[in-house]
Amino acid sequence: MKSLWRLMTTKATVVYFTIAQTKGGNWRDLLFLNVIALRKKKCIVHLHGGYYRTLIDSDCSAFQRKLNIYAMKRVDAAIVLGDSLHWIYEGLVPDEKIFTVKNCIDDQFCAADIDEKLVEVKKVKKLHVLYLSNFIASKGYPELLEVASLLHERGLDDKFEFHFAGKFFEQKEEDFFRGYVKENALERIVTLHGPTYGEAKSELLRKCQVFSLLTTYPNEGQPISILEAMGNGMAIVTTDHAGIADIATAENGFVCKKTEIDTTAVADYLERMYADRESLAEVCKKNFVRVRNEFTERNYIDAMERVFDAVVNN
Repeated sequence: MKSLWRLMTTKATVVYFTIAQTKGGNWRDLLFLNVIALRKKKCIVHLHGGYYRTLIDSDCSAFQRKLNIYAMKRVDAAIVLGDSLHWIYEGLVPDEKIFTVKNCIDDQFCAADIDEKLVEVKKVKKLHVLYLSNFIASKGYPELLEVASLLHERGLDDKFEFHFAGKFFEQKEEDFFRGYVKENALERIVTLHGPTYGEAKSELLRKCQVFSLLTTYPNEGQPISILEAMGNGMAIVTTDHAGIADIATAENGFVCKKTEIDTTAVADYLERMYADRESLAEVCKKNFVRVRNEFTERNYIDAMERVFDAVVNN
């Protein structure tokens, strides 16, 4: 209600907001978009995920979908996280009004230098593998547990340690995690950190050499956690889901098809990287350099300013 009142009274010429990816949130956005149009304000919408098109095509009623089609034709700019996500607005927003603004990571979570990390990558006795996300099954933590179990079965406990950091939203998820670790005797190879923020998060990013997010999460866009890992000189193990292809390919680590997550292949990759530290160090350095060049706060702000300038000066 506060946001609605601000829309009805603002003297601003441009309104910017991030749109929702749920049916209820979409009804709210439709209300906002109509108020913006009635007040003849220019409008920029920013999508931080990758589910909006599926939402209106598959989850919404025909009436709600028609309202979205009508509303989107009136926006002045629609922002997505990567070029591979332009399809979401295809037929809804003219191509010239669709902009890509790459995600960024906070400067505090990007390593200032990579040299010390590269020395560690080549010398550490254990490779540390990190999962840093909420504990939602479709984010891929069960698959990473399976990878840990495969390496345990190969007798490699002394060569790998898996770190899981994030929040459980459902008790059944936590019960599954703890039960799997106990049933498969993974206590020596798996560490659960829980929710991790600030310096504790930075320390995990510094400590680990490989990051895993084997996600098929429906609302996924372009995970900042992957960029944070790359910005701290880590190889990436992920899927070709949503906008991930814009930031991580086989050059950046190991990418599974989202329709077929092969945990044995992931375990094999980790074992190869343990044996070939030079190759692992090259990937880590490449990822760090790319983030420092493309995904900084400054680049993000500059890209956003270009969108606002384009809308204001249209």
